[in-house]
Amino acid sequence: MIKLAISGCQGRMGQLISDLASKNKNFEIFALIESPLCKDVPESSYGVKISKDINAVKGADVLIDFTLPEPTMKSLEACLKHNVRMVIGTTGLSDDERLAIQKASQKIAIVQSTNMSVGVNVVFGLLKTMAASLKGYDVAITETHHIHKKDAPSGTAKTMAEVIGEVRGKKVTDISSVREGEVVGYHKVTFDSPVDTIEISHNAKNRGMFAEGAIIAAGFLAKKKNGFYNMQQVLGLV
Repeated sequence: MIKLAISGCQGRMGQLISDLASKNKNFEIFALIESPLCKDVPESSYGVKISKDINAVKGADVLIDFTLPEPTMKSLEACLKHNVRMVIGTTGLSDDERLAIQKASQKIAIVQSTNMSVGVNVVFGLLKTMAASLKGYDVAITETHHIHKKDAPSGTAKTMAEVIGEVRGKKVTDISSVREGEVVGYHKVTFDSPVDTIEISHNAKNRGMFAEGAIIAAGFLAKKKNGFYNMQQVLGLV
């Protein structure tokens, strides 16, 4: 059984991940961790005491972190200290923070992705094919999220741009961000030419798909000692 720690356990993603893990016979919720700044935190959840000390990860097999860049980097330090594998779904990371994560993966196994959704990762693969076949087309990306999302463009939109840019050898710069209501996440990529327009889009109906992907990633890491992985590798799409 995989001993799972969850950082940001009282957040929207943290609660979804905790719920899924509690119903999965392959996982034991070993540690639940929340920020010292978070108010009205219950003493326990799912029969596990909620800690405000990230070192509560000690003894866990995998930590899942969907928080913010600063606490995620503190989680990384604790995971290195206690030899705990890590699933990182946090977006808005700086280049230096991403480099630190990749360096840490030399010692511990890490899955880091801007989007844990199976569907979105399939879209990433489709975009590679489209970028290779539609070289003369102009590309535009539009992403829409809820008003609480702090980073823009979204990590998913950036990854879409990177995927296309790597194939074409040219950066995608036309990325539009919209923040409205409680939209979970909508992404649309448009390939446009003088003769036709081709669009591919993904609409997240709820956050459950991200939680499901995180649990799959945690299971993938359970037998890994170190290394840096993305969801394409976790899902066997590459």
